[in-house]
Amino acid sequence: MTELFKIGLVSISDRASAGVYEDKGLPELEAWLSTALKTPFTLEKRLIADEQSVIEATLCELVDTHHCHLVLTTGGTGPALRDVTPDATMAIADRIMPGFGEQMRQISLHFVPTAILSRQVGVIRKSSLILNLPGQPKSIKETLEGVKDESGKVLVSGIFASVPYCIQLLEGPYIETYDEVVKAFRPKAAVRK
Repeated sequence: MTELFKIGLVSISDRASAGVYEDKGLPELEAWLSTALKTPFTLEKRLIADEQSVIEATLCELVDTHHCHLVLTTGGTGPALRDVTPDATMAIADRIMPGFGEQMRQISLHFVPTAILSRQVGVIRKSSLILNLPGQPKSIKETLEGVKDESGKVLVSGIFASVPYCIQLLEGPYIETYDEVVKAFRPKAAVRK
């Protein structure tokens, strides 16, 4: 029997978590995953404030207790004093995956010059991959899918193209995507028929 793909989603916003306005991060992530993934998955969703101790505890809970293979955060990655998502993520990390942060900024720079201010990171805790995504729904989609031309041809790969193989290397489930949304990359030897 194949292992079920477990994903943790964390939206980090003082105002949305306090009910000042509606959270848009969690619905965007859930909608995108449902269009991108062929592989069945379950979600653990959290909406929390920009508090480093709360973010750290939430990430640890999703990995250590719920055994999520992938945790996606949205929000709190800028230079503002309340933006502590990357700090919390690094604090609970076992290993850093710098390519994810580099690629997220590379993608976003195609759309806005202020992408250079982003502090997004990718890390591994135990056998889980944790990725800090931007806070805006449009930016979340761009970061995951990459830069495409008018015909849909990928000009700069989105970060999700590397996620299935990374999780496979971490001995998680074999994940398949819909190529028209994001084509997962694996070396030929790692592809299952």
